[in-house]
Amino acid sequence: MTKHERYDKILEYFETHEAPAETELIYANPFELLVSVILSAQCTDKRVNLTTPKLFRDYPTAEAMAQASQETLFNYIRSISYPNNKAKHLAGMARMLAQDFRSLVPADVDTLMTLPGVGRKTANVIASVIYEKPTMAVDTHVFRVSNRIGLTTNAKNPLQSEKQ
Repeated sequence: MTKHERYDKILEYFETHEAPAETELIYANPFELLVSVILSAQCTDKRVNLTTPKLFRDYPTAEAMAQASQETLFNYIRSISYPNNKAKHLAGMARMLAQDFRSLVPADVDTLMTLPGVGRKTANVIASVIYEKPTMAVDTHVFRVSNRIGLTTNAKNPLQSEKQ
């Protein structure tokens, strides 16, 4: 079976037997999804969804969050994994969005990756979920499974899997 045939069979299986894949993160706009995805790294979506309502109530926009200090943001997200780093990333991301992007979340993966706290996986999630771009968010699990079932060939890391 060729890789293309294997890919088609796997897609057919999931389209027939599984519900469409959707994020479990609760968000109302692109900015909220960006914040939630940054917070979700090495953390459960459930924990993020418990944490973000108060954060979004008090800081509903990039402009509002850009005014908050890292210490203030830390107090909102202290129950999230790695809150010090994530508070720093949120503060920097919000400032950059407000100053450089008129508070609009960019659609381009490479541009998204210029924001603090936004790596390739996060950028791909935003591009695909918000802007419906054909991107693939590849983490360690997708990388390993793709290799194991033959969707990728000799990929050494998630980026190689994504490109294949």
